[in-house]
Amino acid sequence: MRLTFLGAAGEVTGSCFLVDTGDVRFLLDCGMFQGSRAAQKNRRFAFEPRDIAFVLLTHAHIDHSGLIPRLVAQGFAGAVYATPATCDLLRVMLPDSAHLQEKEAEREGEPPLYTVAQAQRSLERLIPVEYGAALRPHASLQCVFRDAGHILGSAIVEVQAKKTRLVFSGDLGQPGHPIVRDPATIEAADVLLIESTYGDRNHKSLVQTLDEFAFALNDTLASRKGNVVIPAFAVGRTQDILYFISELSRARRLGALDVYVDSPMATAATRITLRHPELHDREASRLADWLQNGKGAPRIHFTESVEDSMRINSIRSGAVIISASGMCDGGRVRHHLRYNLPRPECAVVFAGFQAAGTLGRRIVDGATSVRLFGEQVAVRAKVFTIGGLSAHADRDALLGWLARLRRAPRACYVVHGEPLAAYALRDEIERRFRWQASVPAPGQSVTLEAGR
Repeated sequence: MRLTFLGAAGEVTGSCFLVDTGDVRFLLDCGMFQGSRAAQKNRRFAFEPRDIAFVLLTHAHIDHSGLIPRLVAQGFAGAVYATPATCDLLRVMLPDSAHLQEKEAEREGEPPLYTVAQAQRSLERLIPVEYGAALRPHASLQCVFRDAGHILGSAIVEVQAKKTRLVFSGDLGQPGHPIVRDPATIEAADVLLIESTYGDRNHKSLVQTLDEFAFALNDTLASRKGNVVIPAFAVGRTQDILYFISELSRARRLGALDVYVDSPMATAATRITLRHPELHDREASRLADWLQNGKGAPRIHFTESVEDSMRINSIRSGAVIISASGMCDGGRVRHHLRYNLPRPECAVVFAGFQAAGTLGRRIVDGATSVRLFGEQVAVRAKVFTIGGLSAHADRDALLGWLARLRRAPRACYVVHGEPLAAYALRDEIERRFRWQASVPAPGQSVTLEAGR
């Protein structure tokens, strides 16, 4: 068996791994790169799409799924296997991604990465697979999806090929995180791919995180009379933030609140989340009941049209604006940043990882001005980074998940992390478990021999 690391190797985005068993070639994920030089990397596959038999998809986030329409457009004719909730989300996310690609191409005067029509055609390749169900995508393989606890429908993928069990963690969730259940336990793996987004640090406790979040909201809305802009991924992060705001409101830690969810995709993803109560944890179910019947619930406004979005920009104070994209490299959030970043009474709250080269990362790193829509915009708003709101497992949670393996894998590859985080997690795995672990380079191939 040969494994090639085509993305999420030494970086967080572009998750894609090519597996060649000798009998069949398939992909684990087919994600889009984000940040600097992403455009060039997204246009070229390092393989012939027609040669790929199928794709096993861990979840719907664009950095894991976003190149599926391009894969299909360039000749891939196989199935894309994913959980039912992931399939539901992709039916919204991939056409939306294509719409953004078309708009960007129009501005840049070049062909889009893929079109809305191509995205719609790629949805015909989706085949839903339940958690725990045995899947045989090829006569020589057996696969199982387990709950990864990251976002709705996210999965850990187990592949049994001949005498080798390959396990890919996908993006693992933080235990105790709201809405979704905690990550499933995996007991055995011969070859393990483990994510490392936060492999070098821990999140603050949920109590500390809610204290930070409540302070950021109250300091901005009540004390300084400004607006709060929260860049958030439409799927997963937006729903988590709504949960935390509602939880703080239920505890009477926030005043009367107007929350604007300015992302049609986030609105659709929220509806899909509500359609899958079987995947919710107990706390999310209780909070949903309170939102329907309780007093003091925040006023949540879901905007659809461009006109509705533009009207938010006339609000000078008292608004919490949740908008995509989460790393600020596209979407409506850039308009809200343009209107609120120069105002010292406002705040921007970052609730998720900001990849190198993205606009969000530049703001987090302390830029005094940023370029938006062709002009320099001063950064005078207060910037909060609240890592505990992230849906990614932190270092201790990753190590705790690994500790439940009953025996050491023959090979452990640390992926989906920037170099500092990936190497820190590798070192801790070697120190704590005495396993052989490595951080693969982009494009690196390794041969996995059965029984060795």
